[in-house]
Amino acid sequence: MKPLPLHGIRVADFTWIGAGSFTTKLLADHGADVIKIESSGRMDSLRSSRPYKDGVPGINRSGYFADRNSSKRSITLNLKTEAGKDLAQRLIATSDIVANNFTPGTMEKFGLGYEAVRAIKPDIIYIAMSMQGSAGPEHKYLGYGLTMGALTGLQFLSGLWEREPAGTGTNFSDHIPNPCHAAFAILAALRHRRRTGVGQYIDVAQTEPTIALLGPAISDCSANNRIQERSGNERAPRAPHGVFRCRGQDRWIAISAWQDETWAALCKVLGDPAFARSTRLATAHGRWANRHTIEQGISAITRYWDAEDLMSALQIAGVPAGVVRTAADIVDDDPQLRHRGHWVKLAHPEMGESVYNAPPFRINDAPATPVAPAPLLGQHTNEVLTTILGLGAAEIEALRREDVLT
Repeated sequence: MKPLPLHGIRVADFTWIGAGSFTTKLLADHGADVIKIESSGRMDSLRSSRPYKDGVPGINRSGYFADRNSSKRSITLNLKTEAGKDLAQRLIATSDIVANNFTPGTMEKFGLGYEAVRAIKPDIIYIAMSMQGSAGPEHKYLGYGLTMGALTGLQFLSGLWEREPAGTGTNFSDHIPNPCHAAFAILAALRHRRRTGVGQYIDVAQTEPTIALLGPAISDCSANNRIQERSGNERAPRAPHGVFRCRGQDRWIAISAWQDETWAALCKVLGDPAFARSTRLATAHGRWANRHTIEQGISAITRYWDAEDLMSALQIAGVPAGVVRTAADIVDDDPQLRHRGHWVKLAHPEMGESVYNAPPFRINDAPATPVAPAPLLGQHTNEVLTTILGLGAAEIEALRREDVLT
């Protein structure tokens, strides 16, 4: 087995919560030595986020934190002490990447802003992932995934047209656009440094990757001066295009059969229902105009179907359809994810065997799994101080007595 692609790369990781931690997880799962820097007084707040293993709260028992921090090491440094700052600077001197997702100015308070870090390590790659970037009239604003969804219009477009904005059900910005854009930027900077010897300052404004999700709405506004609004599952001029109830408790199927050939195939699978024979539904335009009638007719039939059986029948007939999965379906019963080895079980020091996401892509000759479970708070402090910074046991003990390693 070849070494993982990022073997030999070290990251001084000051990120926390969602997007920042997921960014460095992608690096860690591919071989980078990601050293997560926290303190007991200012730990990653994701450690206090549900769900907890077995429902028992604890700073080392959050499944959310665990999945976002696989393959990393954790050290505790009190950056409010001069000795703590000095140790952080010494660690940075051995690192390739420094990552944070704080409000601009926070790292500077600890003497760890880009200019200070570049003085320590001239070829450093430094990524700052604030909500609005490092400059501008709103750059000092603190933001979370929910805030970004609201500010960018994602919340406004999510939900039913006659109701208030519902959002996406999760802080979507933290899980897809922001960590992926940030990780890609880091990889580009690593390649640039390898070719030129020059480091980079990467300034990510997390609102901007989120805006990239809204291409059609942005284009419609800029080209047609038209403001798109919430439309639930409707996507003009597609009909039928939605989610329909199936047999059983809270079982549903998504169907999109708006083209003439898929509409005909859908009708055949559903038994050539009487409502579908109307000449008003012979064209895509007519189906869109009568979409609510179609939805009611389809729902009256699908409610008697098993969702899996209907999905299979529709897909065989060439109709785009998919069961609306629950979390249990995805983790326990998805054959494709099982085939790809997406779910990985790792033995966590406190939680025992726990389930982790593998990276969503595969690289030849490299294992496609996290290499280690999430770390306990400060689990690797002694190890890092000894093997990387060369401190002895007596020095480490003295630092603990002085509350530098808390």
